[in-house]
Amino acid sequence: MGVAISGWQLARAVSQAGHLGVVSGTALEVVCARRLQQGDLGGDVRRALSRFPVPGVAERILRTYYVAGGKAATAPFRPVLRFSLQPSRALAELTIAANFVEVFLAKEGHDGLIGINYLRKIDLPIPFACYGAMLAGVDHVLVGAGNPADLPALLDGLARHQPVELPVRVRGGTSADGEHAIRFDPRAYVTPGQAPPRRPLFDAIVASVDLAAALAANPATRPDGFIVEGHEAGGHNAPPRGPRRLDDAGQPVYDDRDEVDPGQMAELGIPFWMAGSYSTPAAVARAVSAGAAGVQVGTAFAYCEESGMAPEWKRRVLELAARGAVPVLTDGRASPTGFPFKVVQLPGTLADEEVYTARDRVCDLGVLRTPYRKADGAVGYHCPAEPVTMYRNHGGREANTVGRRCLCNGLMAAAGLAQQRAHDYTEPPVITAGTDFTGVRHLLRRRPGDRPTYHAADVVAYLLGPAED
Repeated sequence: MGVAISGWQLARAVSQAGHLGVVSGTALEVVCARRLQQGDLGGDVRRALSRFPVPGVAERILRTYYVAGGKAATAPFRPVLRFSLQPSRALAELTIAANFVEVFLAKEGHDGLIGINYLRKIDLPIPFACYGAMLAGVDHVLVGAGNPADLPALLDGLARHQPVELPVRVRGGTSADGEHAIRFDPRAYVTPGQAPPRRPLFDAIVASVDLAAALAANPATRPDGFIVEGHEAGGHNAPPRGPRRLDDAGQPVYDDRDEVDPGQMAELGIPFWMAGSYSTPAAVARAVSAGAAGVQVGTAFAYCEESGMAPEWKRRVLELAARGAVPVLTDGRASPTGFPFKVVQLPGTLADEEVYTARDRVCDLGVLRTPYRKADGAVGYHCPAEPVTMYRNHGGREANTVGRRCLCNGLMAAAGLAQQRAHDYTEPPVITAGTDFTGVRHLLRRRPGDRPTYHAADVVAYLLGPAED
């Protein structure tokens, strides 16, 4: 769903309806800091921070970022430090606390299950983020967008208050450089004698039986569950498994090699959930009858009342859905990660070529920066969506910058957290969704009114109800 779309309000609503509600863990350190600068008008973030178990951290975060009543609409957000292989203490504390806040609020007031979703390709914050979520009692950790083989051991270590490390790939690195990793010792961030947190279940997000089988075969990498995400799902998709081919619209071409057989998944003996075009009662029944424990649904929830998407963009997409068509393009160039990324084609967003061309390239969040080896052997960080000259000076090839969108700023804007810049410029959003809006259209027909809308509970009731034409 992107950044802060599946926030604590949505996850809590799904959990209260009896199912696993999952919050997005991407860039929560930035999300939390910006919510505080907007004034935290409901007091939710401050209430959660007051329950953070490490003394002094909440006070330092509030002193740095909280703006009573909210910053001026035209004022920029204060920046958050960017991750490196040696993050500052302040950034580590903010990341731990921000993940605690999101899970605490999602779990507040009920006893349902809450999960949190991370992307393996955004590796530098993961140990700190997981620990913060665990301090709040998160029930499931879901990780995809890369091979999550290292996550079971990392969660085991955190649950024993042991030092952990997560291997990090450095582009251009050599064997002489040794292994690079992000390291975290939870004992440096807790009070003496504090009990370690409970270990959550781990669910690996995969796009092939091959990866699932490899993870399941090794006790050290074996997850507690699988999310099998097809290429119809929104956000980042796995690249096609065959030769690189594009259709007339420039989209990657997927074929039978990219389809996962639920029967083969069932043979692994681990619970699994199907994702990507499973947002109708018939699709749910089909998945369960094939051996799945259930389904993961994104798009239908992303456009419900409780989602964190900014109301203007949610309304515009729902109006298109009500009329029968939402143009979604699987863009092989948009994401700086190199993974295909699904983008809703809306005027005024980064999907609009004029908007994209008019935007000055800037990389001030750096969530999708990747480490690379400098000529002197030191580690630097670059992103294909940063200014072209900067990327070239950072050792990148200029060809890699063509068409790249700044997803960091674009996804923040989609969640109502757009950065303000000089000359009254507001960062434009990038909106993502899956290709299947069938469920959304059914839900809108069930709730006629002056504006298209529905709630998370409506999605759950629809998916578990009888099939419709």
